Parts: sequence; structure tokens; C-alpha cells
Amino acid sequence: MSSLVVLQVPGEIVFRDLATRTVAAVCKLATKDHLESEEFGHELVSAVGEAFNNSVLHAYSGHSGEITLRIIYDDQQVGVEILDYGDSFDMAAVPDLDLAEPVESGMGLFIIKSFVDEVTYEAGSPNCLRMKKRFR
Repeated sequence: MSSLVVLQVPGEIVFRDLATRTVAAVCKLATKDHLESEEFGHELVSAVGEAFNNSVLHAYSGHSGEITLRIIYDDQQVGVEILDYGDSFDMAAVPDLDLAEPVESGMGLFIIKSFVDEVTYEAGSPNCLRMKKRFR
């Protein structure tokens, strides 16, 4: 049986902490019977923080809106959907990160893909970034 937690906040960077703390709390609940709880939570929180930043900085660049997090968990995984009504993007068009070249920004999608097992993006109204992280 799965459980759902929904959080809706203004699409402003000051609400990132609330979003990531909510994900961290859900990770603790979801991993209570798993040995990997601390690393699992840190990785998913990092991915969600990057995705939240992207919604605020890129989707809502120049205007404001709402961001909704839908966190779904069961005994096998935690899934997070981040929905916004801002500008969309083509995830396939984002170039792979060259780790040999130092960069100060543009690492968000690389970090997300590094820390979750699945990531998909659907442009629309709303845009929806889906991430899944499975227990070992």
C-alpha cells in the first residue's frame, strides 16, 4: 500500500527548505525498516532541492507561480513529482555535463540523475518532473 504527501508552496527560493525538509521527513517514514535510510534521504533531498531550484530559477524566471510536490512512497521506493506552471524545457536537449570542465552552474540535472533511479519530465500545464528512488 502506498502513501501520498502533497505540499504546495509559492515558487520562491525561500520555500526550498520547507520542500526539502518535507521530503526528508517522508524519507524517514519510508525507510524506517531499511538500513540505507540516511544516505537514501540525503540523495533524494539533494535531487529534490535541485529540481525545486530549477522550477524557481528557470520555469518561473521573471514571474511567479506555485510549485506542488507530490511524494508517494511504499515499501519499495519513494517517488517525487514536482509540478509547476512556468516555462517548460526539453530535457533531451540539455547537454551531458563534462566533469573535466569546471562549472559554477548548470549541474542540477546531472545531480538529479546521479541520485535517483528514474527521472522523467513532461512539459505541459503543469510541467511535471518525476523522480523515483528505490530501496536496495
